[in-house]
Amino acid sequence: MPPTLASLIQHSALKLTVRAGEDLLDTPVRWAHVSELEDPVPYMDGGELLLVTAVTLHAEDPEAMRRYVRRLVGAGVVGLGFAVGVNYEDIPDALVDAARAEGLPLLAVPRRTPFLAISKAVSAAIAADQYRAVTAGFEAQRELTRAALSEGPAVLLARLAAHIDGWAALYDATGAVIAAAPDWAARRAARLSPEVERLRERPAPASAVVGDPDDRVELQSLGSGRRVRGALAVGTGAALGTAARYAVHSAVALLTLTTERSRALQEAEQRLGSAVLRMLLSGQPDHARAVAGDLYGGLLDAPFRLLIAEPAEPGSEPRDPAAGHPLQSLTDSLEASAAHGGEAVLAVPDGEERLVVLAADAGAVAVACETYKQQEADDAGVVIGLSAPTGPIAAAGAYKQAEQSLSVARRRGRALVEHEELAAGSLLPLLADDAVRAFADGMLRALYEHDAKGRGDLVDSLRAWLSRHGQWDAAAADLGVHRHTLRYRMRRVEEILGRTLDDPDVRMELWLALKTTSATPPGP
Repeated sequence: MPPTLASLIQHSALKLTVRAGEDLLDTPVRWAHVSELEDPVPYMDGGELLLVTAVTLHAEDPEAMRRYVRRLVGAGVVGLGFAVGVNYEDIPDALVDAARAEGLPLLAVPRRTPFLAISKAVSAAIAADQYRAVTAGFEAQRELTRAALSEGPAVLLARLAAHIDGWAALYDATGAVIAAAPDWAARRAARLSPEVERLRERPAPASAVVGDPDDRVELQSLGSGRRVRGALAVGTGAALGTAARYAVHSAVALLTLTTERSRALQEAEQRLGSAVLRMLLSGQPDHARAVAGDLYGGLLDAPFRLLIAEPAEPGSEPRDPAAGHPLQSLTDSLEASAAHGGEAVLAVPDGEERLVVLAADAGAVAVACETYKQQEADDAGVVIGLSAPTGPIAAAGAYKQAEQSLSVARRRGRALVEHEELAAGSLLPLLADDAVRAFADGMLRALYEHDAKGRGDLVDSLRAWLSRHGQWDAAAADLGVHRHTLRYRMRRVEEILGRTLDDPDVRMELWLALKTTSATPPGP
């Protein structure tokens, strides 16, 4: 505890007595200062015990003392020490009454007690308090270090919460709460997600204070450089003291070390992951398992999905540099989701413009679909293709599925497309791009122009005939014409197009062209 007016009064060598403000003696004293100025306020910083002999004060003038004391209170002076037996044999009643009226503690300093003794007592008490705080901070650092090394982040948070007499919570790279102490703090921490999201948008290290004086929460980002790996929240009922501040800083450093892998280790893991992926794609699942060992858990022994991602705009810089590269953000999100669900992922950068990920067909994949599937590629910053569930022996096929899905996603301007959409749905949506529309336009334009001049209904007749697989009677009935009329129209189609309808490839191309244009005539 810092020194207080009460502790100075209890100091047996000082012999101080209280003349006013008896109920305010628990106020901490930040320093002891001597000033004989009539207005010492410009030189006050707040929290001082002001010591005076009243050599320049009109201490017996009630109005002058009211103004003097009011200025001291306004400046944050916590007490006034008056030397008796120097210029005044006792403290004048005018000063005592003013101090009582304004609520300023007034101490009588006997002649035999030099002001220097009071200053030394305050200085020694402040030094002792700082020493206790530093000692407690080092002890907290040792305890938190032991917890981080032997018991993990959850126990570290519990130790930290005890040291700060509050609560603590840890967030992952996505802003989700992964641990909290005490247990009830998880709900409180979850409500801070918007503030954590704003903190994550700033380069590390960053901090923020939210809440009110009775529910104060301090947020600290975790990570090095510009990458934010997570965040720490600590909640207290007041501003952190010196010892608590040491504890929080130690926790930030330890949690950063546990969440931030060294560059060399990360590169080594990526090289190993690349080797495992190459073996899977080359049809060597047994070798891939042997090389991976326990690093990827049971990922290679259970159904997984293969994901390929590329930037929405290859070669472009991220819109928000603080948010990092979109592929790195995707990696962080998948790894955090997998870790939260006790899963493993294999994420391998394939150059600077492609990311290949193997993930269990569960949490991480579900989060990716939920986050990106309904987004446009430009908004998400990435384009993702996702394979169907597969096993190690069919990894090469899954890679092709993911590439096909990626191609469709980019063509449609979507952030994510699953292979199941391509396998289960119609072929026609896959053809809905400019090249196919141009092909259909070129193939059918002459027929549309013929019909537009009122010379017949060749397009509708062709569509009816193809839909009936070349059955004249059925197609003629659909059109409400005689079959000889339909035969004449089909001969005109062949003449105009310069192609024979006996060729199955021609019929297929005409059918796809008709479906692509959806019976809407091409523009001029």
